[in-house]
Amino acid sequence: MTDSHETHDTSEQAVLVAQSFVALADTLVDDFDVVELLDRLVTDCVSLLGVDAAAILLLNRDGHLEVVASSNEASYLMEVFQLESRSGPCVEAVQTGQAVSIVDLEHLRDRWPPFSRAIEGQGFSAVYALPMRLRDEKIGALNLFNSTQPPLSEFDGRLAQALADVATIGILQHRIVARSSVLVEQLQLALNTRIAVEQAKGVVAEFGGVDMGVAFEAIRSYARGNRRKLSSVAESLISRELDPAQVIEARRPA
Repeated sequence: MTDSHETHDTSEQAVLVAQSFVALADTLVDDFDVVELLDRLVTDCVSLLGVDAAAILLLNRDGHLEVVASSNEASYLMEVFQLESRSGPCVEAVQTGQAVSIVDLEHLRDRWPPFSRAIEGQGFSAVYALPMRLRDEKIGALNLFNSTQPPLSEFDGRLAQALADVATIGILQHRIVARSSVLVEQLQLALNTRIAVEQAKGVVAEFGGVDMGVAFEAIRSYARGNRRKLSSVAESLISRELDPAQVIEARRPA
């Protein structure tokens, strides 16, 4: 007989998964924000899959990879490290268009020694890299990081790829609307916005005396709580139209 609590948990999980897909599909509208889409993707991966962190690399207009979304500072640093060393599971996933799954630290040390040392330094012991592609079109990759969690199940791995695929379609569909430079401009806008977010993190971190990870959580919480786009809040902080004290305050428990 199936345990009623287990059935309830499974049903609740199914609802959350459905809500995530609906939210991602909701980006297929005129008012499209790539940064919001990808920020939601990494957040949903952490909550739905039980991984410790997630991040995304995207190709810019020059064909170079850049970090465009991360669930926390540790995952952001891991993506930056891969970019600087031009190697790692996420880089390989973009290059080959194939998923990379490594749950054995010894294997990781043999394959990418510098990346292995960096990832262990952040407390992670497993990494999964999923390509963001549609047929032959590759635009980036989704990285998932775990520490003491058990390896992703086959179902969760397929779910993660499905979420990445929906996000990819959400970006690529703009090419259908205008086949000229819409996709390149959208992706470049996302990368430019990410730069603004990094600057805004610095503003909040300096004002509040907190680290960059806490600063980012504060900015994200403020944006969601006030139903504003992450990019809009970041720009307001940089221009000093928004007092960083309001952002810090929004994160504190009531």
